[in-house]
Amino acid sequence: MVVLTGASSGIGRATAYELASRGHRLVLAARRAEELTALARELDPSGSRVIAVPTDVTGEASRRALIGAAHRHFGRVDVLINNAGVTVERGWWWDDADPLRVLRVNLEAPIELTRLLLPELRARGAGHIVNIGSVAGRVPFNGMYSASKFGLRGFSQALRRELLGTGVHVSLVSPGFVRSEMTRAARLPMPGPEVIARAVADVLERPRREVIVPKVYRLLVWLDSVLPGAVDRAVPPVIRRRYAHRQG
Repeated sequence: MVVLTGASSGIGRATAYELASRGHRLVLAARRAEELTALARELDPSGSRVIAVPTDVTGEASRRALIGAAHRHFGRVDVLINNAGVTVERGWWWDDADPLRVLRVNLEAPIELTRLLLPELRARGAGHIVNIGSVAGRVPFNGMYSASKFGLRGFSQALRRELLGTGVHVSLVSPGFVRSEMTRAARLPMPGPEVIARAVADVLERPRREVIVPKVYRLLVWLDSVLPGAVDRAVPPVIRRRYAHRQG
């Protein structure tokens, strides 16, 4: 059984469709109750294989309620997919009233949800934690968002090593720009979130350390590691195109 956060839109919604099509039982979590409930009913009108649990991943009580609902309905949790994510929606992060909320959603919440589930996964000797990172966690271009995704990548890689030999897998899926609510105003060519959803479903069937999708972004990651100056020259125009709609 899979717990999937951030399931009501974008990558999370596409992942819910993909996992349901492959026969997974799902607990869908997100803040928007109406959209979440409608999605669960669409995927499973019976309510036996897919349930919706409205959740604020930044709240301890809400996180515990999510895991409790999963246990009551399905008896156990096999997979946690930490997909919920935010960025500073308007303007630059230093002008935002609460930029640290990006860290709370993108980094603190995955750590705390993982901490809630690790005892049962380790006791059972099986399970999978999948964290949705970002190419921005390899090639920095946005202070708060990149900080959260760099942190999530470090957490994922360290946790994977800490759990070697326990039967619990840890994978990181790192998307580049894809069409979603977070990128809806970006003037960049982007694939749909389905490419990420397929990558997530694939790592559950064949665990991998990290997957970068779309594959073209592997070149950018490599270039930033060997020729960072070239990326310094290339990234500012992209940032301006990506964030111009946030000014004002």
